[in-house]
Order: sequence, then C-alpha cells, then structure tokens
Amino acid sequence: MAVSTTSPSPLKNLPPYPSPEQKPTLDFGEIVRFAYDTFCSNKIRFALTALGMVIGNASLILVVTIGMTGKQYILNQIQAIGANMVYVYQEGTANQAENTVSQQDLLSLNDMRAIREQVPGIRAASPLVELHDRIPVGNGKERDVLILGVSPEYLKVRNLDVPMGRFFDNDDTQSRNKVAVATEKFAIKQFGSEEEAIGRRIQLNGLPFTIIGTFRERVETFGQSGIADETLLIPYTVAQYFTGNEAVNQIYFSLGDASDVPQATQQIRRVIQSRHRADAVYRVDNLSELLDVAAKSANALTMVLLLVAMVTLVVSGVGIMNIMLATVTSRIREIGVRKALGATNREIRLQFMAEAMFISLSGGILGIIIGLALPLSVRWFTAFRIPISGLSAIIAILVSTVVGVIFGTVPATRAAQLDPVESLRYE
Repeated sequence: MAVSTTSPSPLKNLPPYPSPEQKPTLDFGEIVRFAYDTFCSNKIRFALTALGMVIGNASLILVVTIGMTGKQYILNQIQAIGANMVYVYQEGTANQAENTVSQQDLLSLNDMRAIREQVPGIRAASPLVELHDRIPVGNGKERDVLILGVSPEYLKVRNLDVPMGRFFDNDDTQSRNKVAVATEKFAIKQFGSEEEAIGRRIQLNGLPFTIIGTFRERVETFGQSGIADETLLIPYTVAQYFTGNEAVNQIYFSLGDASDVPQATQQIRRVIQSRHRADAVYRVDNLSELLDVAAKSANALTMVLLLVAMVTLVVSGVGIMNIMLATVTSRIREIGVRKALGATNREIRLQFMAEAMFISLSGGILGIIIGLALPLSVRWFTAFRIPISGLSAIIAILVSTVVGVIFGTVPATRAAQLDPVESLRYE
C-alpha cells in the first residue's frame, strides 16, 4: 500500500474567500472593541488629545454653575429688600403748569386704609412722611439728617434688621411718643457706638427724641431705597405734628405671597386713581420688574460664558481631528490589509468615527465628573448651597458627541477613501 508523503495544504483550513455578495461585516460591538484596543495601544497620545475635551466640558458645567450661583445671589439680594413690596407715590399732575403743592392731590392715610380694605392679600402697610433737619455734631458743625415718619409695620414691609435696642410699636404710635430708631452708621458717628446711642436724646425740629434702637437694611442699597446713612425713623403720628395734616409722601405695602404682587399692584393703582383727581399722576411700583431684569441679565451673562466654553470645545475638536488624521497616516498599511481582507469603505469609516467618538466621549465624561465634583464638594464641606444643573451635564454629553461626529468625519472619510493597492505599497 502506497503511503502519500505529501502533507496537507494549510490553505484547506482557511475559510473560502468571500464573494462580493458575501463580504464579512463588522457589528457595532466589534467596532467598539477595535476602537478601545486602538485607544489602549496609544494611551498617551489619545489621553492628551482628550484633555481638551476634559477642560472644555468641565468649563461648560462650571460656567453654568457660576452663572446660576450669581443669578441666585442677585435675586436673593433683591428679595432681601422686599420681593413682596408694593409702594405708591405721586409724581405730580398731568398739567405741569399746575403742578404746585397747593393743587396736588396728595396721598393720605385714608388711601392706605381704603387699599387695605379693598385689596386682598396685604400683610402689612406703612405710610411714609419725609422730613429733614440739621443737628449739631460738635465743633460748631451741623449734619443733615433724613427723618422718616413711619408705622411699626415699616419694619416688616422693608425687611429691616434691628441689631440693638427695639423698634417702636403701636403703643408708641398711638401715644405719639417721641422716640426714634437710628441707622447704625448714624449711631456710630454721632455717639461713638450703637450701645452708647441707646437711651440718648437728640433734638429733631426743636423737639427732644429718645433713641430706642438702631436698624439696618438687610442689603446695602447705597441710599437708592430711600434710606440714607444719616436716617432716623420716628412714628408717623409724631411726624404729622410737623406737617399739620394727614398727607404722606409714600405708602408701602407688603403682600403675603410674591405671586400676588402683579395683581395687587394693578388693584392698588385702580383704588388710588378712583380716589383722586383724574389729572393727578401716581406711580405704583414693585420689585418684580427688577427681579425679571436681574434674571435676564444673569442668563445673558451665562450664555456669553457658555459661548466662551464652546470655543474651548471647538479647539478640542480640532485637536481630535488633527490627531486622527495623523493616526490615519500612520495606519495606511493596516487600512490596506483590512480592505484586502474584505473590509468595506463604510466599515473603515465607522471604525475611525468610533475612535474619534471614544476620545471625545471619554474626555467629555471625565470633564463632566470634574465639573460636578467641584460644586458638590463645596456644598458638602461648606454652608454655601451652590445650585447644580443636571441639564448642563446632559448638554455636555450631547456637545461631546457632536464634536466627535463633526471632527471625526474628515479623518474617517479620508481613511475610507484610501486605495487598498496603494495602501499596501505605502512605506
């Protein structure tokens, strides 16, 4: 029996070369694995490329956080003045030629009472009578002071603090007690300290007043709220002694709910107009418009900062495109071999797109973690309640995806269009 000495050909163990109709295809999982293997084989290069996405996404989230924190701070400052406050004052008359004191239809305490009866939701109200005087400060000098006649509810309406002593109450108002509450700055300048000011007497328009406390605004308004540094508050019933009538300069109201302010403002305006001459012009204002303007300004600033952060992401995208183009050049022979084995242009394109997306998303996710970790650490270790936006993290992920797709398209297309014969000859 003859024994064959010919060894079996190893080609018999290879699968048949696929026909054009049966070309092998790569599934999504294989593409991701190839991208991950490529990333692991070039860790330093790809890590440095992804660093731009880390910085860009972290900046995006931190910019949103800073913008929200600034917006919250501004709104809190305005609300500390009195977010529920509505105030009324007279501007004059429609006919400026007749705009004289004798012809003005001034506000009065009866207007305040009528508004409290007809407008629901009012929690507190206070008239304001404005007076001025000059008091001696020593060395023959005098100081101008602003004297405001108000009710005890002015403390609640204007959201004031009383750090020393007390505010005058209804008994002081009804009894017309000559008591005064001074600003902190006035007490320190006039008497040396707030403690020294309590119980001291001061002459106002020829009458002696006893200082029973000091007050301050919760937010520094630099005199724009009607309260100057040199201000004394006295009961409005005593202030009427100097004016001789019930006319008031302004009326302040405080609503129980901030959402009722716009409607209450319109109702107060109607009540005032119905009680006075048609040619008298009154202003009924609140801080709602100021809150809206502050919110819009903060949002606009945040958008500007976001655009700056977007520039960082665009620069990072250009870096990804450059590194991927360099990767295509260094892997031309690999691309030729893969095409010779049956890989289609679409598969090559998806392969390099997946690598660009891997770099972009890995850097983006790490940037999001860093961007969220910083404000969270501040919240955990301090008393500051920094707002955190989950929407910014979602936006960062979407931006990272878009950057990977846009800036990975050019290298992926270039790789897909390489000629397999020329690629195999490439040295």
